[in-house]
Amino acid sequence: MLLALLLDRTGSGVWAAASVLYFTFVIGLDAGQLGLLLGTAGVAGIAGSPLAGHLAGRFPVRSLLIGCHLLRLATLCALLVVTRFEALLLVVALTNLGDRAAKTLEMLFATRVAGERRATYQALSRSSANAGYALGAGLAAIGLAVGSREAYQALILANALSFVAAATLVWRTGEAGGRPQARARTGSPAGQAEAGREGREGGYGPTGRRQPGPSPWRDRGYLRFVLLDMPMNLDDSLLNVGLPLWLVHHTDAPHALVPAFLVINTVLVVVLQLRVSARVEQPRQAAGAVRLYGLTMFACCALLVLSTGGGAWTASVVLLAVAVLVTLAELVRSVSSWELAVSLAPPEARASYLGVAGMAQSVQKSAGPPLLTGAVMAAGPAGWLVLGTAVAGLSVVQRRYSLLRLDALDALDAPAARTGSARNLKAEATPATTSPSPTPPA
Repeated sequence: MLLALLLDRTGSGVWAAASVLYFTFVIGLDAGQLGLLLGTAGVAGIAGSPLAGHLAGRFPVRSLLIGCHLLRLATLCALLVVTRFEALLLVVALTNLGDRAAKTLEMLFATRVAGERRATYQALSRSSANAGYALGAGLAAIGLAVGSREAYQALILANALSFVAAATLVWRTGEAGGRPQARARTGSPAGQAEAGREGREGGYGPTGRRQPGPSPWRDRGYLRFVLLDMPMNLDDSLLNVGLPLWLVHHTDAPHALVPAFLVINTVLVVVLQLRVSARVEQPRQAAGAVRLYGLTMFACCALLVLSTGGGAWTASVVLLAVAVLVTLAELVRSVSSWELAVSLAPPEARASYLGVAGMAQSVQKSAGPPLLTGAVMAAGPAGWLVLGTAVAGLSVVQRRYSLLRLDALDALDAPAARTGSARNLKAEATPATTSPSPTPPA
């Protein structure tokens, strides 16, 4: 599965580096058409996560994930022949829908298969993904250096080939059974509580048929978590949009410094993700890490204010420090957000709940860049201070709400754990009834 992620993200890195130039120089779109195209793709991506979660509650995750890879394969190959803008809108929207759905299904797959070690799997998967993006960007540089239509088409085919390889590897990877795995052994109090929660909230009935679980759209507590999780993803827009544009328009730092931001981010994620994940393996640790994320983001915004006061060297050093800090924020967020999304959801309805949780990142990708360019940077240094203060304050609120929900879930689990322990003690105290062994023949 990790190899499938590596190959998939390698192809995605190729396309991410070449897509804007392909639409501009090969297809001939102007700036307005390109903005509309990317905006439509972003909106379609928002729908991908909840749709994948809804379907994963009814069909095997592995089959759905293979279907997403094949959908992306078909739409990407269609770009080789589609030139009309209206058709491009549909093709790119379906591609982005498949991208976001695939990422949600990968998360669901890890939740079911990795079990208690899902934080470790998440760390390994992010390291693999970032290595793939870096490799893909390097491969794209070769095609972009050639610059011909055929070179761009070769890059598209390389991405399509990655989907074929990923689908094949997923097909060869086993999937856990239909029931979500408990976070602890069945015989432990936590495992008995988990089973008790499934019994109270739905899951599998006495006939073995799956019963409808709770709907995340009616769970105000979980929706509040998802809403607060949206600003907890702003590190992505800060790194990819805010930091480069602030360097270009508001500092004296050289423009050649921009690629270094992505290099720092990629290297640190590959090297440190597993270590950070080892410190955030429990739900309450994840809740505490949310506050650390807010403080780190505030430090990033404060440093961006300081980057305008000196010359080129001072600005360069400060901006490189911001790239390091925003990467550390990303490392913390990637683990804490995912762990809380899983832990705060009912076990038997995790598929649909995680689908809704995946909207936080999709919405941020659509709303984050306009927020930074249209409001924060337009306000100058004061805009960064307001943004940093807001994210830090919301992180404290997110931590508090997460702990309250975890306390409520623990309170519901306690009677189930006591009931399970009493049942086990009664079974151990009851002597087994055995039949006398027959006399062996002479």
